[in-house]
Amino acid sequence: MKSLIRLRMSAHDAHYGGNLVDGARMLQLFGDVATELLIINDGDEGLFCAYDSVEFLAPVYAGDYIEAVGEITSVGNSSRKMKFEARKVIVPRTDINESACDVLAEPIVVCRASGTCVVPKDKQRKNK
Repeated sequence: MKSLIRLRMSAHDAHYGGNLVDGARMLQLFGDVATELLIINDGDEGLFCAYDSVEFLAPVYAGDYIEAVGEITSVGNSSRKMKFEARKVIVPRTDINESACDVLAEPIVVCRASGTCVVPKDKQRKNK
C-alpha cells in the first residue's frame, strides 16, 4: 500500500536566505502521508512514534513542486513501520522569467526517511 501527495513549496515555506525551505517541511509532508496510510490500513489517523532514519539529500526552494510518497513496510499488532521519499519534480526558472517552470526529466530525491507509527488496538477498525 502506498500514498502520494504533491504540492508546491510557497514563499511561506521558505525559512532561510535564498528562499531555502526548512528540511522539517519534508517531515511534515511525511506525517501527512503516514496519516493517510494509517487511515487506509486501519480506519484511524494513529500516532507517529519515531523516525528511525532521516536523510536530507538536496535543497528545496520556494516554487519547487515536491512529491512525497510513503508505504507501509511492516505491520505489527499496533505498530506500522513505514518508509518515505520526497522528490523534487518541477522547478521554477526565474532565469527565464518570473512564471517559467520546468518539469524535471528525472525527479531529484531531496529526502528519505523511515519510521514507526502506532494505531492503538481499540482504534483499529479495519483488518481485524
